[in-house]
Amino acid sequence: MLCEKSLSLFPRCLLKKNLLDIKTLNKEDINLILERSHYYKHLTKEGRSFAPVLENKTIANLFFEPSTRTRMSFEKAAINLGGKVINFDSSSSSVQKGETLLDTARTVESLGVEALVIRHPLAGAPSQVAGEVGTPVINAGDGSHEHPTQALLDLFTIKDIKGSLDGLKVFIVGDVLHSRVVRSNIWAFLKMGIEITVVGPYTLMPPGLEEMGIKVKPCLDEELRQADIIYLLRMQKERQQGGLFPTIKEYKKFYGITQDSLKNVKAKGIIMHPGPVVPGIEIEDILTRSPQSVIQEQVKNGVFVRMALLELMLSGEVKN
Repeated sequence: MLCEKSLSLFPRCLLKKNLLDIKTLNKEDINLILERSHYYKHLTKEGRSFAPVLENKTIANLFFEPSTRTRMSFEKAAINLGGKVINFDSSSSSVQKGETLLDTARTVESLGVEALVIRHPLAGAPSQVAGEVGTPVINAGDGSHEHPTQALLDLFTIKDIKGSLDGLKVFIVGDVLHSRVVRSNIWAFLKMGIEITVVGPYTLMPPGLEEMGIKVKPCLDEELRQADIIYLLRMQKERQQGGLFPTIKEYKKFYGITQDSLKNVKAKGIIMHPGPVVPGIEIEDILTRSPQSVIQEQVKNGVFVRMALLELMLSGEVKN
């Protein structure tokens, strides 16, 4: 998807038109994005200003599902780089009168925006829009399909803390079947050499994981101490049908991270969660603020990663 050489050698080597998934990115693509994200985090730590590479450019956030972190992160990223943002609210739009997704996208494109950031409950919706408009499209989460920018910010967070990605071990715990985050993360982790174990009820596991080289376990146990990263998933009740597990109480017993189970996590192991966290189910509330939790760091890093993406996709050049 990118030119062959690295950004540091060829500063005009930028991302192509759309970001629709992680599956079609290669390792060089990902490394380039992580490198540029690190640059923006470094500037922030030093208190330096950002070049206004998105000056006179407008980003449209088209969110057909609720969102806090992703929508506001894209908005902050664009503003940091001198851009402007239009936030689309489906509840007060012509969607309520029967307007289709494609009609909405074409209408917003006609307003003169430079990118469409789309979240939609239907898998494949951003790809469908990308095939019909000339404006760059970024997938901000589509149904149970993918959430590519979440996977990128997760990779960046892990690398920022651990220094390297290769050879790390991650335990992904929870509702794997319905999570779009985990689909992007599995592709991202595999591409970057991270060993994956998924843990959860078999009723919440998609088929084919073991064929991809992923270990599948029915419950948490002492093997948890092998993990460098514990990645927790929210129970996706809105996408589930009944009967997938007996009770929330039983789920918490076997899959929730508690102060007792934290004893089985290695001292330098980190706890991650894409949010929103449901306290008391996947993790005890007090543990979200423990030294091993990097949940809020993920949120902070999301801005740097999305700044990198917007610049690489839209600026036409990279300025240091």
